[in-house]
Amino acid sequence: MYRSSNIVARIFDRQICTPAPGTSVHHARRFYENLVPSYTVYEVECPDHSFRKFTDDGQYLISFSRNHQELIVFRPRWLSFSCNDEDCDKHDLPSKAKKFDSFFSQLYCVPLASCNELICKDFFLYMESNQFGLFATSTAQIHDAPAVGGAVHGVPSIEKITFHLLRLEDGEILDKKVFCNDFVNLTHNMGVFLYDDLLAIVSLRYQTIHILQIRDSGNLVDVRAIGEFCREDDELFLNSNAQHQLPGNHIENHIHQDQPNLGHSFLSGIKQRLLSFIFRGLWNEERDDTLRIQRLRKNFYFHFQDYVDLIIWKVQFLDRHHLLIKFGSVDGGPQVSRNADHHPAFVAVYNMDTTEIVSFYQNSADELYLLFEQFCDHFHATSRNSMYMNFISSHSNNIHALEQLRSIKDKASSSSQFVKKMLASLPFSCQSQSPSPYFDQSLFRFDDKLISATDRHRQSTDHPIKFILRRHPYSLKFKIKPGPEAGSMDGRAKKISSFLFHPILPLALSVQQTLFLQPSVVNIHFRR
Repeated sequence: MYRSSNIVARIFDRQICTPAPGTSVHHARRFYENLVPSYTVYEVECPDHSFRKFTDDGQYLISFSRNHQELIVFRPRWLSFSCNDEDCDKHDLPSKAKKFDSFFSQLYCVPLASCNELICKDFFLYMESNQFGLFATSTAQIHDAPAVGGAVHGVPSIEKITFHLLRLEDGEILDKKVFCNDFVNLTHNMGVFLYDDLLAIVSLRYQTIHILQIRDSGNLVDVRAIGEFCREDDELFLNSNAQHQLPGNHIENHIHQDQPNLGHSFLSGIKQRLLSFIFRGLWNEERDDTLRIQRLRKNFYFHFQDYVDLIIWKVQFLDRHHLLIKFGSVDGGPQVSRNADHHPAFVAVYNMDTTEIVSFYQNSADELYLLFEQFCDHFHATSRNSMYMNFISSHSNNIHALEQLRSIKDKASSSSQFVKKMLASLPFSCQSQSPSPYFDQSLFRFDDKLISATDRHRQSTDHPIKFILRRHPYSLKFKIKPGPEAGSMDGRAKKISSFLFHPILPLALSVQQTLFLQPSVVNIHFRR
């Protein structure tokens, strides 16, 4: 631990002291207490784009055109300007230095959307090892689409969803994957998860988890589809059985029952795995046959139709072999996460190799909450190459975050509602948190209602957001203020802000916008 807060003294300490084993990175990150984005250029002159985020390695700034047709990628660069006086810090920046081009250089502009498609501005995933970017375009939602071909009733449809894989170095489109008359929840990457070179895409409409592999060559290759079938030969086996049964009375019976397709008389493969896991769990809890039947009748058969009606809402990788799957009621609609407290939900761990459900919990289970509280980092599955993502603060690796969580728990009026609210975030959305060291809760304290590492728009405030040191002397180190320096002239207009922090440099963008499609107010915060 450094004996002084002075940066020069810390550099000397670093030369003569060796940190404890396993703490060298945490030791080095304390230099960010001295290197902060303490200077702001307000209302910077910049192109009227929709700025998405910095890539996790800090190499690129991703943005989209206002008409949601084009991708524009910038390279961050540090501000440079000349000054004739001895003490340049006393002078304001020259007007040329206050432009967006002084901090970022445009690499290219690529048209992504075609015909009646638009870029999904809330969706972007980055594969750091190859510097590939995954983007999505789609047509408009059809909310009252008929449920045909095995689709789930009540889930909207999108005529065409296209995933584009780009090499960000030069903007070349390497491959595409198209889903027709389907629905994938692209808001904040909720329906897609990237782990190493594996990609999971959740078709809500057809209840299928598509597993793809991103090859080094830039190809999107289908690996397996989990849903109606779990193993590669399940469909072949069922079709061959159906052909053997065609002459028999079995098919005639189905025809009389107005069942057009033999396959639709079965539950899906993933649903059968789930039901058998629940049944075997209850069966093994009791050894006495009478008590066993009573337990099954009460906890399985009574709720059988409720289990059958569950649908897959969200998926994440836990590792290369296991998926964390969220099941919920179709009544919640695609935005079920907004009202998670009011809808029953369950999470299951699924082994893709054995096609078995490993565990199954309701979203109010205390056992699952304890796992979430103590081992939260295990749910944040990050790719092996994403070293920056390993230092995001959570209540399982940071004492301050844990104290904050327990304080919320103590204030909660209902323990079960608190557990449901906390577990509503599972499975986690992919790449939804900024790895910036200024969100490290062991270094800085800030109001997480106004700003946090989570990638979300927030209601804007005219007051600056303060970042205060966690250690002595507990001083205010810098402020982030979105919007005009003098504040908004129209206090009635509802404003929202987003914050884009560079993962390494003391550099951040704050973007304030109103709901009336007026040009955004962009401020650049940096260390001068």
